[in-house]
Amino acid sequence: MIYFVLQILVLVGLVMTSLAVILFKDLISAAISLGASSLILSLQFYLLRAPDVAIAEAAVGAALTTAIFIFAIKASQREEGYR
Repeated sequence: MIYFVLQILVLVGLVMTSLAVILFKDLISAAISLGASSLILSLQFYLLRAPDVAIAEAAVGAALTTAIFIFAIKASQREEGYR
């Protein structure tokens, strides 16, 4: 029973963070939310008894990809205020 509740909580968290990625206007906030979504997905892999995939998803998806997105966003110029 507790396993089913954990599965539902992880699914709800994954849907919420994925919707946050879509709804955020700021790119940094969207990149951080994407990292959180990837971290929750790695928790789902761990709950499905695939710890090697969970570790790879946490390392690559949550950490490395988020860092690369943030560095790329910081290196680019913002054009929201320009017309």
